[in-house]
Amino acid sequence: MADAKVIPFDDDRSRSGGVPRAARRRSPVRGTGAVSALPGASGSPDAAPEPGERREGAVSGRGAWDRRIAGGLAFLRRRVTGEYDVDEFGYDEELTDQVLMSLLRPVYEKYFRVEVKGIENIPAEGGALIVSNHSGTLPLDGLMLQVAVHDHHPADRHLRLLAADLVFMLPVVNELARKAGHTLACAEDAERLLRQGEVVGVMPEGFKGIGKPFGERYKLQRFGRGGFVSTALRAGVPIVPCSIVGAEEIYPMIGNAKTLARLLGFPYFPITPTFPWLGPLGAVPLPTKWTIQFGEPIPTDGYPLEAAEDPMLMFNLTDQVREQIQHTLYKLLVQRRSVFF
Repeated sequence: MADAKVIPFDDDRSRSGGVPRAARRRSPVRGTGAVSALPGASGSPDAAPEPGERREGAVSGRGAWDRRIAGGLAFLRRRVTGEYDVDEFGYDEELTDQVLMSLLRPVYEKYFRVEVKGIENIPAEGGALIVSNHSGTLPLDGLMLQVAVHDHHPADRHLRLLAADLVFMLPVVNELARKAGHTLACAEDAERLLRQGEVVGVMPEGFKGIGKPFGERYKLQRFGRGGFVSTALRAGVPIVPCSIVGAEEIYPMIGNAKTLARLLGFPYFPITPTFPWLGPLGAVPLPTKWTIQFGEPIPTDGYPLEAAEDPMLMFNLTDQVREQIQHTLYKLLVQRRSVFF
């Protein structure tokens, strides 16, 4: 996320209480007839089901697949005919839930094995601003953060990320980002989303964070002039500090080809132990173990309206958020057994 661009003032989706969305999505699979038809599924492990039970399980298994196929065809029909909704920012909730999150989830669960802590600190309703550290050379941490909120929050909340203008200048990436609920990191859009009761995510370090050398890992860069604090104050929403450990090591950045970066119009051109030496293979991230921890929210609704214009207050709140994130990063690093386990 760019320095000056990150806020430039610097079908079944039933709700099931506190069970994470990912678990609810997978639970029908565990309960299908295909599973109940396995030998020993009912009774002792060696007991064979009666013929009637086998036939009933097979029928229910076929029924589950029929429902999946019917749902997939209905989804494709809506995409072809345009019978789906997007909001004023281009966010397509159905596509995000059924396609984009499904593509990101294996990376989240199996590759990075993300552990989430403190998800209950995100309010169950109303607007909230999640402020996180940014790292990793490529902004995969933002996507994993989005999956964490989407799959684990008991109130089925969606994270709307604020992205740098470079994201919306890239073909294909631009369209996918809009569909996934990302929007340009500017004060007006951020405040509008917060007033609408959305959970908004911002990474104030921007490109300074994801493009820093590997030797400076887990050392927070400057948070700008506190624009995100001003936005939260105007909207009257809590600020939730978030610390991400594990992203720093996916692409250890040991050099920066600045001349090439300027020619390509990029903020930096990373050199890692594998890229560009191994070509496309060098772009594969290392399978590090991640932890995402959400800290206690910092309320802003108790301040007067003119507080958003008080530079000293913004500085103090910005420093408070930054220090809380940095302290949690150090704490998680001390607790971590290994980069990969």
